[in-house]
Amino acid sequence: MTDKNSNQNGDKNADDSAGIPAPEGAANLIDTDYVIGQDNVAAAPLGVDIDLHGKVFTFSALVILLFVIVTLALQNEVAPLFQGLRDWLTGNMSWFFIAGANVFLLLTLGLIFTPLGKVRLGGQEATPDFSYAGWFAMLFAAGMGIGLMYFGVSEPLSHYGTAMGGTAFEDGVRTDWAPLGAAAGDQSAAISLGMASTIFHWGIHPWAIYAVVALALALFSFNKGLPLTMRSVFYPILGERVWGWPGHVVDVLAVFATLFGLATSLGLGAQQATAGLSYLFGVEPTDTNMVLLIIAITVVALGSVALGVEKGVQRLSQINMVLAGLLLLFVIIVGPTLFILTGFFEYLVSYFTHLPALSNPFGREDANFSQGWTAFYWAWWISWSPFVGMFIARVSRGRTVREFLIAVLIIPTLVSVLWMTALGGTAINQVVNLGLDGVAAAGGDLQLFEMLANLPLSLITSVIAIFLVIVFFVTSSDSGSLVIDAITAGGKVDAPKPQRMFWAIIEGAIAIALLLGGGLVALQAMAVSAGLPFTLVLLVACYAIVKGLLDEPRSA
Repeated sequence: MTDKNSNQNGDKNADDSAGIPAPEGAANLIDTDYVIGQDNVAAAPLGVDIDLHGKVFTFSALVILLFVIVTLALQNEVAPLFQGLRDWLTGNMSWFFIAGANVFLLLTLGLIFTPLGKVRLGGQEATPDFSYAGWFAMLFAAGMGIGLMYFGVSEPLSHYGTAMGGTAFEDGVRTDWAPLGAAAGDQSAAISLGMASTIFHWGIHPWAIYAVVALALALFSFNKGLPLTMRSVFYPILGERVWGWPGHVVDVLAVFATLFGLATSLGLGAQQATAGLSYLFGVEPTDTNMVLLIIAITVVALGSVALGVEKGVQRLSQINMVLAGLLLLFVIIVGPTLFILTGFFEYLVSYFTHLPALSNPFGREDANFSQGWTAFYWAWWISWSPFVGMFIARVSRGRTVREFLIAVLIIPTLVSVLWMTALGGTAINQVVNLGLDGVAAAGGDLQLFEMLANLPLSLITSVIAIFLVIVFFVTSSDSGSLVIDAITAGGKVDAPKPQRMFWAIIEGAIAIALLLGGGLVALQAMAVSAGLPFTLVLLVACYAIVKGLLDEPRSA
C-alpha cells in the first residue's frame, strides 16, 4: 500500500463524478490505479440504463432470487429448517455475537480517548456538511425505525413480566426467559431490571456496531479516496487484491446482511401494520392481507425511489420524524408523566449498573434471554450495519473521529431510551398501577395499540402509529435499496434509478417469502444467519480502522 499526502480536489480515486468528494486539506490518499466503477457493466438493455458491478450484482441477485423462489415454493418444508437454523445459531454462537459487540464498543470508546480521535473525516480542512442541529436530527432519524415501533411496548412488558415471574427449572435446566437472576415478586426491581435489559438492546452496544461501519466507510472513502463500499475498508490488509474476488466476497456478504436485516424489519412492520388495521377496522390479519399490504407499500417505495432522495425519502423521513416526535410527546404528556420522567434517569442508572452482567458472553445462566433476545438483537444490528452505517457516514463528513463517535453513541441512544421509557413505561404503569391487564395479554404486534387505547384520542394516535410503521417501511426500503445499489454498483452513489427499484422489489419479495415460510422465526433466522459472517467482517474491519487512522494527520 502506498499513501500520498494530498490536499488536491481532483484525485481520480475521489472522483466527484462517482458522487464522492475529494479530501480537503491534508489526508493520506491511497495511491491505487483503481478507478471507481471501472469493473462496472454500463448498458441500456430494452432502453433501461444500468451501471453495475457485474460479478457482485449478478451473484447477489441470482442467489437472492433463488432463495425467494425456493422459499415460496416449499413453504411447509422450509419452516422447520428456519426454526432449527435460528435455534442452533443463537444457542451455539450467542457468545460470539455478544463478545463481538463488546469488541466494537471497546474500540469506539478507546478511539474517543486516544489521539486518533483528532483525525478529521474528509481531510484536515474539511468542514461539516450539516450544522449540529441538522446532524443531530439525522442521527435521531437513524435511531428511529420499525423496530422501536414494534418493540417499544412489547419488550419492556416482556422483560418486566419474566423478571417478576422469577426463575424456573426443569431437570436442572433453567427454562424461564427472565434476564440475569430475575426479580421474583419484587415489583420495583422487576421494572428496573426489565427496563435496563430493554435499554441494553437499544443502547450504546448497537450504536457502537453502527459507528464501526460508519467510521470505516467514511475514513476509507472521504480520507483515502476509495469507493464507498465495504471492500475498501480491507485495503490496508489485502492491498490491490481488494479489487478482486476477496473484495467481491466482502461486498456480497454486505449485500446479504443488509437485505436480510431489512427483510426482518419490513416483516415486523407488515405484521404490526396488519395487526393494527385488524384492531381498528376489522381487517382480517391473514397471510393474504399481509402480502397485499407488503406489495402496496413496496409500490409506494418504488414511487419514492423514482422521485429521488430529495423529493422522496427525505420528505417522507421529515414527516415521520415530526409525527414520531408528536406521538412521543403526546404519550409523555397524557400518560404517567412523572413516572416517565423519573424513570428515564432511574432506568439509565439501572442500565449501567447491570451492563457488565448483561454484556458477559460466558457462563450465563439466563440462556433463553441471552440467546433468544441478546444474540438475535446483536446479529440483527450487525446485519443492519451496512445500511445505517453508510447513512451515518454520508452525513458525517467534516467531523473529527472523537465528536463523530461521541455523537453517534450518545444521541440515538438517548432517543431510544426516552422512547422505550415513555411507551414501555406507560404500558407497565397501566398494568402495575391501573390494573389494565389487556395490554400485557395482547400479542407483541398489538401491544402498542392496546396501550394507546387506554389513553385519550386513541383512534387518532393508533392511526398515526400505523402510518408511522408504513412510512418507516417505505423509507427503510428506499434507503436500503440506495445502499445495496451503491455496493452492487462498484461504489457509485449516483447509479441509474432502475437498479434501486430492482432492489426495492427484492426487499419486499424477501419479506413476503420469509413471512410465508415461517413468519417471525424465519425472519429472525435469516437475520442471524446473515449477521454471523458479517460479524467476522467487522472484527477484521476494526484492525483496518486503527491501521488507517494511524497514518492520518491529526488536529493539534
